Amino acid sequence: MSGMEPEASDFLKRIVLSISLGLVWLILNMTIGIYLGWLFVKGRVGIGNIIYYCFFAGSLLLLIRFYIRTWRKQFPHG
Repeated sequence: MSGMEPEASDFLKRIVLSISLGLVWLILNMTIGIYLGWLFVKGRVGIGNIIYYCFFAGSLLLLIRFYIRTWRKQFPHG
C-alpha cells in the first residue's frame, strides 16, 4: 500500500498522463510531418500537406477535449 493520500495520487496521475500524452502527440505529429515531408510546403500545397494538417488539427482538438474531460473533475479541497 502506498502512503500517499488518494487525492494527491489522483492529481499526480493526471499530471503524468497529461504530460506523457501531450509529448506522444507532439512526437507523433512531428515525426509524421518531417519524415514524410508533409510538414513543409515546397512551392505549392499538395494533398499530403492537406492530409497532414487536417490530421494535426483533428488530433489537437481530440487532445484538448481529453484534457478538458480529465481536468474537469473537482478535487475535494475546492
